[in-house]
Amino acid sequence: MIISSKKLYLPLIALLFSACSLEDLPDPNGPSLSGTLSNANQQTMNFLVTGLEAEIRNGRAGFITATGTIARELYDFNSSDPATLVNLLGKEGTQLTGSEPQLTGTIFARYQAVKSADFILQAVEDATVTEAQKRGYRAFAYTMRGYALIDVLMLLDDNGVRVDISDPDNLGPWLDRSAGFAAIRQMLDDGFDQLTGAEFSFALSSGFDGFDSPASFGELNRAIAARAALYDGDHAAALTLLGDSFLSLNAADLTTGARRFYAQTEILNPIFKTPQQSTDQYVVHNRLVTDIRPTDTRISKFRVRDVASPRDGVNGTHEMAIYATSTDPIDHIRNEELILIYAEANINATTPDFQAAEDALNILNGAYGLANYAGAQNVAELTDELIYHRTYSLWGEGHAMFDLRRNGRLNSTNLPLDRAGDLVHTHFPIPPFDR
Repeated sequence: MIISSKKLYLPLIALLFSACSLEDLPDPNGPSLSGTLSNANQQTMNFLVTGLEAEIRNGRAGFITATGTIARELYDFNSSDPATLVNLLGKEGTQLTGSEPQLTGTIFARYQAVKSADFILQAVEDATVTEAQKRGYRAFAYTMRGYALIDVLMLLDDNGVRVDISDPDNLGPWLDRSAGFAAIRQMLDDGFDQLTGAEFSFALSSGFDGFDSPASFGELNRAIAARAALYDGDHAAALTLLGDSFLSLNAADLTTGARRFYAQTEILNPIFKTPQQSTDQYVVHNRLVTDIRPTDTRISKFRVRDVASPRDGVNGTHEMAIYATSTDPIDHIRNEELILIYAEANINATTPDFQAAEDALNILNGAYGLANYAGAQNVAELTDELIYHRTYSLWGEGHAMFDLRRNGRLNSTNLPLDRAGDLVHTHFPIPPFDR
């Protein structure tokens, strides 16, 4: 089980967005942070790993709301934040400012995780553990660091990403999109390389069951790297990385993957909403209900609302039904996504393998009660099939905005406008506190 590590991470705003140094931080409850990171023993290192796993879960609700609303995937009917249906939907031409709480909360959460990884990488250098154990700590830190930064870059897109925050007095530059992907992918490769001769002397939560040894964690690292390569448009690399991941072209393995752990005694699933409550609910965009194929069993992700009350001129007949309880885990990445990455990379490879892509997509057709693909074997029609499956397989998980954007479909030609005068945004500005 993950333990709370807020005492260690509350000062991170100061680290990220001010000129404060580690030594400046008050610590009334124990030794200084710099002291903790010097000559750390195994217990301290394991605490830092636990803290990083805890941090990597945060900010998920804002990420889902930000990306899902822009992609006309869902609405957040949240009475405490009525601006959600104004800013994110571009009501009457409203532009994004970078101050949207869904963005700033997500960015802060991701950089908390990045800083947590930096703590591990700093502390491990003179830690009183074996070299094999050091390699294990580095592998976990580099992998989770790269994983967190993928989200930042995808939200900001052409605005780039700040990768280096190791020195709060001298933050690294903002990298453009291409350089950002190069840095993130190198980070993931560094994590993978550290696994050679590594030992995992730390325990992860049950969310990492099956991925908690150097060998199995390496498969998880390569899966995350395949996602980054796909987003970067490097389809050949995505296919190579998938070969070293846990990809299984088998419908029985769709749910295999690593997950975010939640518990009543710790923190709860931030996406779960009590069924049928109207004041705080994720509402399905009606296009998803209208467009789903008649026999597609993924309709079970949508629950009919007892009372479909409108909010600010928008409405929906269904609400989110992905999670049954407030302690259900949320996937980091699972085999179903890897099958979709495999299909997309084969469609878009320099030498496409349309049959491989079709076979992969038919795994999902068979799993969800649909007939095999009957369209043409060409980029356009197979991409339509791919996006259909990504839409419903990954609904409500924060992928749709990026899927539509990289395929030239994040626009008002492809997406319905909920109200006259609404906009379809393509990416977020850099938050004003970090320009």
